[in-house]
Amino acid sequence: MDFDRSTLSRIISGIDSYLAERDRAREEAIRISREIIRFSGWSVTSIHRGDIDSARRNLGEAESRVATLLELLKPYPELYYSGMVYNAVSEYVEARLFLDLVTGSGLKGPEDLGVPPVPYLQGLGDLVGELRRLSLELVRRGRYGDAWKLLEAMEAIYLEMRGLDYPEALAPGVRHKADVARRLVDDTKAFLVDMESRSGLASLLKDCRGSG
Repeated sequence: MDFDRSTLSRIISGIDSYLAERDRAREEAIRISREIIRFSGWSVTSIHRGDIDSARRNLGEAESRVATLLELLKPYPELYYSGMVYNAVSEYVEARLFLDLVTGSGLKGPEDLGVPPVPYLQGLGDLVGELRRLSLELVRRGRYGDAWKLLEAMEAIYLEMRGLDYPEALAPGVRHKADVARRLVDDTKAFLVDMESRSGLASLLKDCRGSG
């Protein structure tokens, strides 16, 4: 049997070059992903503090890095569609949708944001948790009407995501996030009903004391 060692060496050399390039891309992707998560988290924190200008600045930093990350990994589908990328992009999506909702900018889809559908759904599911946090803060301020509007948004997100019945391999994490959203909706609704009832009772007692 005539075995061509030189041909094998060329094949292995080509594979080695590809793997080396992919490894460099992976290392760079890890760095960029961490920055996306960091800037997205700062944006969400700024939104809760009411500092919209800071939220926009941080979100802009995250947005540019998302574009860089996805462009970097286009030649490597096994990395492009990986948990590392999805985790980072979903954090950006969550922050972006949160800011758009708070500022009344309108809901944008994955095509508008330039992101894959699955991390978009993951970020949308996580948005429910931030809306709950904000609704609780609004209750603390006595703004029950605004808190109920946020609950309506939370419930709408859950109901839409609930209809996506796909296996975990196709839509990783989406079903779990829908389950978490359901619990958050139920807990928030019970909390709002209880607090609004307490507030109404307190006002009634105050009026009774005043009239007496």
